[in-house]
Amino acid sequence: MLELLKNDTKRITHIPYETRHRIRQLAYFRMIHGSDLVCRQSTRMDRKCFDILCHLLRTIAGLTSTKVVDVEEMVAMFLHILAHDVKNRVIQREFMRSGETISRHFNMVLLAVIRLHEELLKKPQPVPNECTDQRWRWFENCLGALNGTYIKVNVPASDRARYRTRKGEVAINVLGMCDTKGDFVYVLAGWEGSAADSRILRDALSRPNGLKMPKGYYYLVDAGYPNAEGFLAPYRGQRYHLQE
Repeated sequence: MLELLKNDTKRITHIPYETRHRIRQLAYFRMIHGSDLVCRQSTRMDRKCFDILCHLLRTIAGLTSTKVVDVEEMVAMFLHILAHDVKNRVIQREFMRSGETISRHFNMVLLAVIRLHEELLKKPQPVPNECTDQRWRWFENCLGALNGTYIKVNVPASDRARYRTRKGEVAINVLGMCDTKGDFVYVLAGWEGSAADSRILRDALSRPNGLKMPKGYYYLVDAGYPNAEGFLAPYRGQRYHLQE
């Protein structure tokens, strides 16, 4: 057995460092700088958005290049893993990196993205008593509004029934919350398109690190959600999806 293993080891092809480095450069360039279409397919964002994210991670979150991987490459690997739910070994083949290197740099980017939380997600401020905005002056202590939206996805054929919406599209149902300025303050993605809006909201509230509702404040919701503490739904039978 030892002799067989020794012979197998002798047959392993060792790729020179310069060749591996060139393959990494080509993989990164093809994924990010080939075209906006390829960049969106690989990372779910265009090249401009990718550059902005790298800049924020550098200047605000403190992400720095290491001796073996620069910021752009580690962010590209990170986004590709999230966008396509691929395994570590897939990135190993594409970028000619070891599994340990990929795992370590993935976690570096993840922690940096978390540090961007305070910069990108601002805590909502309630509508003040002296508000003069005609759209909001009647909603004292309102923090904003929430709703669900469908985002089309590609899933295995065996799962399509669960992801099919009422309109027959295959999508996920994403819960989004905005403050009174229209800025997102909370997003919950991943639920199947067939899931009811109220069920997704209950899930968001039940999570340990999920949605927290401050006492005495509320969000505006549509008729697909319950009229309960923290959420104000319209009267039943009232038309509110008006063209004007």
